[in-house]
This record gives sequence, structure tokens and C-alpha cells, in this order.
Amino acid sequence: MKCEHCTRKECSKKTKTDDQENVSADAPSPAQENGEKGEFHKLADARIFLSDCLACDSCVTAEEGVQLSQQNAKDFFRVLNLNKKCDTSKHKVLVVSVCPQSLPYFAAKFNVSVTDASRRLCGFLKSLGVHYVFDTRIAADFSILESQKEFVRRYRQHSEEERTLPMLTSACPGWVRYAERVLGRPVTAHLCTAKSPQQVMGSLVKDYFARQQVQEEMGSAFLVLPRGSTDWGALQMFGSTTLSPKGGSRQTRMGCWCSNLSPEKIFHVIVAPCYDKKLEALQEGFPPALYGSRGADCVLTSGEIAQIMEQGDLSVKDAAVDTLFGDLKEDKVMRHDGASSDGHLAHIFRHAAKELFNEDVEEVTYRALRNKDFQEVTLEKNGEVVLRFAAAYGFRNIQNMILKLKKGKFPYHFVEVLACAGGCLNGRGQAQTPDGHADKALLRQMEGIYADIPVRRPESSAHVQELYQEWLEGINSPKAREVLHTTYQSQERGAHGLDIKW
Repeated sequence: MKCEHCTRKECSKKTKTDDQENVSADAPSPAQENGEKGEFHKLADARIFLSDCLACDSCVTAEEGVQLSQQNAKDFFRVLNLNKKCDTSKHKVLVVSVCPQSLPYFAAKFNVSVTDASRRLCGFLKSLGVHYVFDTRIAADFSILESQKEFVRRYRQHSEEERTLPMLTSACPGWVRYAERVLGRPVTAHLCTAKSPQQVMGSLVKDYFARQQVQEEMGSAFLVLPRGSTDWGALQMFGSTTLSPKGGSRQTRMGCWCSNLSPEKIFHVIVAPCYDKKLEALQEGFPPALYGSRGADCVLTSGEIAQIMEQGDLSVKDAAVDTLFGDLKEDKVMRHDGASSDGHLAHIFRHAAKELFNEDVEEVTYRALRNKDFQEVTLEKNGEVVLRFAAAYGFRNIQNMILKLKKGKFPYHFVEVLACAGGCLNGRGQAQTPDGHADKALLRQMEGIYADIPVRRPESSAHVQELYQEWLEGINSPKAREVLHTTYQSQERGAHGLDIKW
């Protein structure tokens, strides 16, 4: 998966200088402070190669390169260690959100079931000092549901005068950045405006979750307490920070005052299969409620987390993954209906078939065309193809797609576009050998594990419907539009732009 700019040489914009490392490098790891046998301080700095993603060359500015270099395990440990210091004004509520495509990697890596892998990962993170561990599936629910509605709207509005199709997915940050920085307006106009699962998860954690917490100010210390709680003693202690999953309105007790937990008091880490997610974390455009705070403060790849786990020697007790809803826990691992992704294509195809043509589609049948990473799905009615969807994975297929768009010979209504050949499971942050090549045997194992995870359709989630009403003030409200959708920045391409004819 290489473009014309790619070599095995490291991208100078994505590496860090010794001076840039000084702040995080000096922070001792939990293993160092506690005398553990693990050697966290020997963690290798994450390096991003041009061939790892589409976000290369002009796609990354020097400033972004510096910010990317700061997203590493040392930054994670810096916050963990600050939470152990006496100065509680610098303490953070540590939240980790795990992408579903990362779990098969941990299951294969440690030779356990995906449920055991989830519980072991959660238990390990909490043993380090993480307060909450979520999965991002609920965020993907929102992304898919909003994409479904947008496709139906685009399909109905599409005409010779208003070219709204094909709709191209926007969940892959490498692809989106490439479209914005290289392809320009002729392509970005067709990107789905629904935010990616990572972006939605950022809003859920820094907005909804933060609003559900109450921060009690007591001098320089703070406690996080449940909304309207009177059971002040039944709270879980963590160092000098007390946490409970519910909270909210201002209240007083014994001369203290309480307020919603500020987003700046939360340090949100994403565990993801690819390096491009680090780049996505730099994007702004979050709701006003998150002003001054990014949705994701740090992104660590599955491989980086696995390295921490392997080098640590902590006593770990398995733990169930948390939810955004009080003391409820995730009792089992679920996924969306995608072979190696969040399954936007399959879910949007079923929804469109029902909404537009009153057809119930249970099994979505993929047909590989020129290679296994370019597949199509069609719906026929009365002998005519009425829906034609495609999945285009990897740079080679993306380039072919763009060439056909340019020539006006692209027959698809919808395309699920992913930068990594093989999809999200094959992200370079987890599915590669020590020498930097794709680990095909590991990928096949992960694909089998992922395929065995039960599928849950986003429409079936009662919690999502509850959040639409409680958090977003309705399914089609202005707030839902503000929080769940985005706009794209694109460089206008001159003579080299695409002259697309539909």
C-alpha cells in the first residue's frame, strides 16, 4: 500500500527531535515508581512510515508532526504519574476507549477468546490507574445511523442538476485527509458528513460523560460524585480522586460546591488499530461545549498497548468494560456487520433497501471484482439494479476509484473507503511483523476471530435511542446535527484537479 511519495524512509514531519521528547521522556513510568519488574521505560517510540498510511507528504504539516510525536506511551504515563502526585489540581479522570477492531489482535496475541481479551485488557488498564474503559461500538452506532439517513436523503435528492452521489464513507481518517489535502472539492463534496466513530466517542466522553459527573471542589482537591447522590460513602476511591459513573447538577454539602466535571479534567485515550487515528485526534471542530478540549487527547495503537502489557509485570485482575450508563457493564463483546470494519456498507445497504424500495435484506452478499479488496453489493428489483454499493480498501483501489470518477465511469451509489488493504483489522498499528511487513498469518487469525463475534445492528440499541433524546434533544435536532456531523476542508485543485462527469 504505497503512493508515489512512499519509501521505507521515515517521514521527517512525523518524527520527533530529542528536544521535543524531553517533557514526556523524563516522566517515570508506573513500573519505575512502584518498583515493578516491568520495564516500561524501554518502550520504543512509535514511528510512522510513509507506507503506513495515506496521510503522507503534504498531508501533514510540521506543526501536526510535532503534535503527532507527542501521542505516545510516555504521554499516557505522564498523566498516570501526575495522578499519583500530591498536587490534585493536576489530576485527570483517565478514560480509555477501545476500537472493536483492536480486540481480535489482543485475542490472537495472547491466545484467548475475544471476551477474555477484552476483560484482560480492561483489567490491565485499570491496574495501571485508568478509571474507565469503554468500547467505541456505541459511537459507531451513531456514525452508522447518521450515515444511513444521509444516504437516503442524498439518493432522493440526486439529479442532473444536483449531483449528490456517490456517497463516500468518512470513517477512515487516512482516506479523509488524503481527500481533503490531495483530491480537493470534487471528491470531498461526496464524503458523508457523519462524524467517524472516534470523533463521536470524543464528544460522548468529553460532553455527555463529563456532564454526568459532578466535581466537588474542596480546596485544591476534587471528588467526582453521582448526580443527585446522597450516598457519599459508597464511592470508589482512587488515590485522592473519588469516582462514580453518574453525576451532574450543581449542589452543596458541608460548605463545598459541586459542578459538572470540566472536559479539561478528562484525559481521553483511544486504542486503535492504525496510526492515522493519531492524526484524526488533532482535528478540531468539536461542539462549543468542548471548546478548548479535544475529544481524544492521545491515541495509542494496539501494538503500543500490547508492548506495554508484555513489558509490565503487574498483578492484573480481569474486569468488565464500563458503559456510559451508571454501573452497567458490557457483559459481552459485540460488533457491527463488517468483515473487517465497522460495517457502514452492510448497515446502510439494508437500510436503503428498506427505506427506498421496501425490500428486506437479511444477508448482504459481496462479490469480489478485480481483487479481494474491491467488492460490490447490488440490489435488483424487477430485473433492474436499483442499488449498487462497493467496498474499496487500500490505496491501489482508491486510485482506481478516483480515475473512474474522473472519467465519469463510476456506477456506484455508495462506497465504503478504507486506506488499509484488508480493512481496519490490517491497520499497521497491529497487523505487522517486527520488520515492518504485513503479518498475513496474524491477519487471517484476526479475521476468523472477528467473524465469530456476534453482530448487533445499531437500530436495536435502546441506549442509543436514549442518548438521542437525553443528550442530543431529539433524533433530527439542531444539536444532533452539530454534534454528529462535520464539514471538510479541501484545497481547490487547479489543472490537476478532477473534472468529474456524472
